[in-house]
Amino acid sequence: MATFLFEIGTEELPADFIDGAIAQWRSLIPEQLDEQFLHGDAIRVYGTPRRLAVVIEGLADKQPDREQEIKGPPAAIAFKDGKPTKAAQGFAKKQGCELSQLEIRETDKGEFVFVNQKISGRPTAEILQELAPQWLTQLDGKRFMRWGDGEIRFSRPVRWIVALLDRDVLKIEIPNESETLTSGRHSAGHRVLHPSAIEIAEAKDYLDCLRSGYIEVDGDARRGAIEAQVHAAAEKVGGTAQIAGELLQEVTNLVEWPTAVVGQFDEEFLILPPEVITTVMVKHQRYFPVLKGDGSSGELLPYFVTVSNGDPQKSQTIAEGNARVIRARLADGEFFYKADVAKPLESFLPQLEAVTFQEDLGSLRQKVDRIVEIAAAIADQLGIEGGDRAEIERAALLCKADLVSQMVYEFPELQGVMGEKYARACGEPENVARAVFEHYLPRGAGDRLPQTLAGQVVGIADRLDTLGGIFSLGMLPSGSSDPFALRRAANAVVNITWEAGLTLNLAQLLQAIAAKFAADRPETTADRLLKQLEDFFLQRIATLLQEECAVDYDLVNAILLEDDPEYAERALTDLLDVRDRALFLQGIRRDGTLEKIYETVNRSARLAKQGDLDTATLDPEAVVKPELFQKSSERGFYQALSELLPKTKAARDGRNYGELVAAIAEITPVVTNFFDGEDSVLVMDPDPDIRRNRLNLIALLRNHARVLADFGPIVKS
Repeated sequence: MATFLFEIGTEELPADFIDGAIAQWRSLIPEQLDEQFLHGDAIRVYGTPRRLAVVIEGLADKQPDREQEIKGPPAAIAFKDGKPTKAAQGFAKKQGCELSQLEIRETDKGEFVFVNQKISGRPTAEILQELAPQWLTQLDGKRFMRWGDGEIRFSRPVRWIVALLDRDVLKIEIPNESETLTSGRHSAGHRVLHPSAIEIAEAKDYLDCLRSGYIEVDGDARRGAIEAQVHAAAEKVGGTAQIAGELLQEVTNLVEWPTAVVGQFDEEFLILPPEVITTVMVKHQRYFPVLKGDGSSGELLPYFVTVSNGDPQKSQTIAEGNARVIRARLADGEFFYKADVAKPLESFLPQLEAVTFQEDLGSLRQKVDRIVEIAAAIADQLGIEGGDRAEIERAALLCKADLVSQMVYEFPELQGVMGEKYARACGEPENVARAVFEHYLPRGAGDRLPQTLAGQVVGIADRLDTLGGIFSLGMLPSGSSDPFALRRAANAVVNITWEAGLTLNLAQLLQAIAAKFAADRPETTADRLLKQLEDFFLQRIATLLQEECAVDYDLVNAILLEDDPEYAERALTDLLDVRDRALFLQGIRRDGTLEKIYETVNRSARLAKQGDLDTATLDPEAVVKPELFQKSSERGFYQALSELLPKTKAARDGRNYGELVAAIAEITPVVTNFFDGEDSVLVMDPDPDIRRNRLNLIALLRNHARVLADFGPIVKS
């Protein structure tokens, strides 16, 4: 069994490209090998800033010999009166077989001519020579470009190719700039530590050969070494390294032979908020902060750890150079902080008038005014008064003020963070200061949610304003395109409401927002905009219920029926109820209770479509005439519905859906007797009055069940 090595050497690749390229190769290469009937025992993909490589172990020398069934012309055309026609002769000649080898077989489209052809396996080397160039050209990534006169589009110029099948070089040619690159057995070593080429004698020795040239090509090994070195370096100065996963992965893709280096900055900079220091370190310099002691206090030490790709003997020089850089950045931060904190946060508000939120939606100051208005409407809905309401109003007014501060202008990542610091520094109430930061939460998937009432209300108001404004411009998300992160904004509104238990009437808020934005947009109407917003939120609710609450898709459909205005209105009017019903349905499916009532309710719901009773009526006295009963099962059904009525109303008003399901389960034998018992009835009686009376009985049971869900979309377990 053979081992194949394919390496593409490049100029320094962007760190974020490497992980994507590795993931693509891990999918593409096995797929293409399978198509060629080749299978490796192991396929390992590697990447560093200057190379992408794959090592495939356990390859056979050639494809296996195989038989292939080839379909020819219809039998009626290939043979006339049992004799082969020119069509049959031509097909046999093309396939290199005798006429006697042709077979007639029946297909779903009639009889056709077939031949079984034996195919000899091609040499593996020949196939790899064809496939390997495609592994380069089929990679996708951002900002690909052509280099020089070459036709290859790639992230960076390609400088060398290695292609070895065991010890033999496979000739692979790739057009690049004004020349054609031809594969060989020489790779490049570390730019500083091993500037000469590395000769690779055999494919299986790839990792060891590169390590001899100070290249750790295995990303997992490189990441582990970095993490261990950074921790050890921080311990030497009496601290604990703060290692964020994203930064660790980025640094892994920036170096080929890592060396952790400890640097130091002036202790006086520790007066800055720690978020400022860590932002400078992590976001701008790719340094790892060092925390005091075991890190539990969160206090910073005046040290950092950087990972060098240079000569370990020059670590002191590297540390001093990095210290000069961070010292300058922190000095800027100190200047900005002192200038900003010298005045109250409210004083920044006039400057928001000069900052455009969106060209057709006005300035940030206008957005703030809208947030204040929406937050007040939410407070009205929730019955918030007194000090809590004052905090909401104040937080809404100040929530964007820090965007025009010097610190946030220089470090946009600190929006909200600095707003909280400045609000606290100028004496704003603690909940207001926290809300200025929290209204941005969650900032992404898995992020924490706001905990203060002011942060929750202002965060919802901010997102509803963005959604209403952008939708009014017709800029709806499509496919994977969502430049304004509107899906994330809608998800946040729903998640904040669920997490905080807010009795929010989203339908009412959307109606007011649609009316406001449509008034300024002659190209849209309030009704059209409202429908778009409602449909969008219903889609997000359905997605969140399935993906985050783990509710089965059919149960979600049962409470969010398509094109059902009643259910849509109910869901948007009470987000807590729609979640609770979905979770309850999932629970009774899991414990088997749903199965006990499923047939009874679903059968009733199907038959009820033959009648004309609305879905809201629950009281049998209003729509059923006992004098039309002909069987005792009808009276039993009527009596059961009468006894069910108060239980259903109590369950609906108190959201105790367990009582409703228990009550439906209790009358199931009565309903079964109505349909199938000794005293069963013919629902579709020839007499229209009797038929309608019986259909109304059935429809009433459907309506009681609809207080929980429409059972039509539910799939039987």
